[in-house]
Amino acid sequence: MHAPTAAHRCPTRDAQQGHFGRIGKALQYLHAAYAQPLTVAQLADEAGMSAPSFYSHFKAVTCASPMQYLKSTRLHQARLLMVREGMTAAAACHAAGYESNSQFNREFKRLFGLTPGREVKRMREAFSVTATPGGFGFVSSH
Repeated sequence: MHAPTAAHRCPTRDAQQGHFGRIGKALQYLHAAYAQPLTVAQLADEAGMSAPSFYSHFKAVTCASPMQYLKSTRLHQARLLMVREGMTAAAACHAAGYESNSQFNREFKRLFGLTPGREVKRMREAFSVTATPGGFGFVSSH
């Protein structure tokens, strides 16, 4: 079977792959800069899209709004920093981009069901935790 030529490709499918690729570029940026203050406008610029278009395509790809995804990424990264690097909750909070310890603790408990200290203890008891692997640009967050 021959690969489809440009004349035979589905325009809708090509447009979707284009949006998917643009969202992928924004996700790479988000994962590299998660600890920095980020806005939907910045992420949309990174994707080369308008903010409303970016928002809807981002949500279609990730099943989360950009800010929900960023928050989840920060919380997962903070958890990894506490488990792997032995950081305190306060240090991990700031390393992951939070300015408020109380907001961090509240959102952490909402996502993981436990306070940071209890979640770290649970993870250390339940899993064999290794050092941070090198060369990975993404944090598992969903």
